[in-house]
Amino acid sequence: MKLEDSVAIASAGMKTQGVRIRVAAENLANASSTGTHAGEEPYRRKTVSFAERLDRERQLRLVDVKRYGVDNSAFERRFDPTHPAADGAGYVLWPNVNPLVELMDMREAQRSYEANLNAITLTRNLVRQTLDLLR
Repeated sequence: MKLEDSVAIASAGMKTQGVRIRVAAENLANASSTGTHAGEEPYRRKTVSFAERLDRERQLRLVDVKRYGVDNSAFERRFDPTHPAADGAGYVLWPNVNPLVELMDMREAQRSYEANLNAITLTRNLVRQTLDLLR
């Protein structure tokens, strides 16, 4: 494998992990975004799926975003008759976002991002050392 290929693989990984971090951050930011009137649904948790992609020019298998989706799990119901989005029984639908899950997903994505960054740094150092040997 060429050194440029390892950089391409790691940078594709960094790109997808960046998307994963962005989606988790958006979910966290909207963890308490309820509807504004009765019957309106709150924020629905977003998801991202990845797939393998073949770079035919370099004959490399890279990771890429396959699709964006939503989590169709049930919303939490809380009793708050004073809320503008409360139904006739006084219950409000809350987003299906679990902040702990989002934080853990964000942390895992951050670690994967850092691992890919370290791979690029190592490749750069190997190229630099090779050039130093050739001088």
